[in-house]
Amino acid sequence: MSFFKNLFAQKEITLSNGKVVKQPRSIVPIVLIILGFFVYISVEITGFDMQVLIRRQRFFFDILKAMFPPRWDFASDVWQPLFDTIKMSLLGSIIGAVAAVPFAVLASQNVNQNSILRNIIRVVFSILRTLPTLIIALIATYIFGIGTFAGTLAITIFTFAIITKMLFEQIETVEMGPFEAMESLGATKTQAFIAAIIPQLLPTYLAFCLYCFEINVRYAAILGYVGAGGIGLLLDEKLAWREYSRAGMVLFMLFVTVVIIESMSRYFRKRLT
Repeated sequence: MSFFKNLFAQKEITLSNGKVVKQPRSIVPIVLIILGFFVYISVEITGFDMQVLIRRQRFFFDILKAMFPPRWDFASDVWQPLFDTIKMSLLGSIIGAVAAVPFAVLASQNVNQNSILRNIIRVVFSILRTLPTLIIALIATYIFGIGTFAGTLAITIFTFAIITKMLFEQIETVEMGPFEAMESLGATKTQAFIAAIIPQLLPTYLAFCLYCFEINVRYAAILGYVGAGGIGLLLDEKLAWREYSRAGMVLFMLFVTVVIIESMSRYFRKRLT
């Protein structure tokens, strides 16, 4: 009890002039109590059981053991789906990133003074970011059929929403002096934006694009589970047939690919910044 009493007690500090002042009560205990309450509610709702987790964890490691060593002779069957995954990620990232630029400009408060249009665009972006990429890919397969086109479209929409959000927030922090000076000299908003704002944004924008490409490679590997093509379709098939050594080969090649792409992306982002 004394611990909690001291935790909630209002502490006093004696200043050098002898005056005693009281510190504001800390809100940390209240935050911890609220957090603990929500954790308890979450455990009750989800039925989380630590004993089940401990008791059945060995099955997870049993599957991992079955994957290694992978079937090296299966690599020839993995190359094509792996290239499809990379192509989906690259094409979707490029299209989404390019399409995001004009909408990010319209969503930024310091460039677009039309608050109605700006708020409508921001609401649409919020809706797009709320939809998981897997759900977008699933809808796309219903509309356009099974294949990499649906996966590319899902990645494009995801990249478009994320880049727009990150870019318009960056636009609102740039130095507007050169932009306003060019407008006062008679340049249009487009001309002033290209000459004064884009040079400030370009390194950050390219870093955003590279970061999204890294994420999209991982997402593209999952999209095959809903028929959107790529390496995920092959991985789902091998896991369903319990061909774990072949699934291990798929995961190994995907891991190597992701590490290479991340290393290259990290190098270019450091050069840009």
